[in-house]
Amino acid sequence: MMTLYPEIKPYQRHQLAVDNIHRLYLEESGDPDGIPVLFIHGGPGAGCDKNTRRFFDPERYRIIAFDQRGAGRSTPHAELKNNNTQALIADIEAIRQFLNIEQWVLFGGSWGSTLGLLYTQAYPERVMGLILRGIFLCREQDLRWFYQHGASLVFPDYWEDYVHPIALSKRNDFIHAYYELLTGDNELARMGAAKAWSVWEARCATLRPSRDLVDHFGDPHTALALARIEAHYFVNNSFIEPNQILNNANKLAGIPSIIVHGRYDMVCPLDNAVALHNVWPDSQLNIVRDAGHSSSEPSIIDALVRATRDMARRFRPEDEGDDASD
Repeated sequence: MMTLYPEIKPYQRHQLAVDNIHRLYLEESGDPDGIPVLFIHGGPGAGCDKNTRRFFDPERYRIIAFDQRGAGRSTPHAELKNNNTQALIADIEAIRQFLNIEQWVLFGGSWGSTLGLLYTQAYPERVMGLILRGIFLCREQDLRWFYQHGASLVFPDYWEDYVHPIALSKRNDFIHAYYELLTGDNELARMGAAKAWSVWEARCATLRPSRDLVDHFGDPHTALALARIEAHYFVNNSFIEPNQILNNANKLAGIPSIIVHGRYDMVCPLDNAVALHNVWPDSQLNIVRDAGHSSSEPSIIDALVRATRDMARRFRPEDEGDDASD
């Protein structure tokens, strides 16, 4: 089984101003002359971490990571103003231009897959290939499954903690009810809602319980950005048209993709990946039989590292190095 590459540090960090409010944290690691790959984190609002760089062979890839608006080390923290999908697509293109990259590979999971697909549909000529995990199409049915009714039947015990902050009279629409709390003036209610929202996601994200993931998502700094920004996007239908990604699948034609999706993904069910694969002949679908949603699960790591290795061989076949252990 493949494992993550050893930890490395960035060779360059940037603070990129993208408007008069937002400054994005941006880093580069690996080989400056390697295949450019952009890591697009999930959420929206989750941010990157030290393992972000470890899915890629640092001798073959120029690894680029950034925290999206309001997330991670980008500022202002958890800011919702000027924070929408079109702005994030524009930010990715601004990063490409700032780093003087002609074409790159995109690597994204969950919301990162959503954003990667939307960017590719807007700028197909700039994308060499995609590696996508835990496909999230942002359809109404996908949001209702996880935040209203569906995953609640699989995790009824965790669901009780998720619904607890919401008044009985408002439980017909949890996303809007949470959004009211997360944008309200009551700081205690805001933080309590942020933790309940984020911990629900973490608890459901792995096939086997992961205390580390729950603790990370429950951290106040992470939880506030994740919950506020996710709720902000989801009450606005992610700022995209209904079924926009599948309806524009023709714009992905000719771009190679490796899709990795856990069979027991309870956050973004497998039908997301199957629906995308069925309208995208250039995609390769890898269903991981013993995993859920999280990129930290061993079998998902194995599949993703194999995917980055295979993508590197496609674009630099003369390279034979492979440092990950089998």
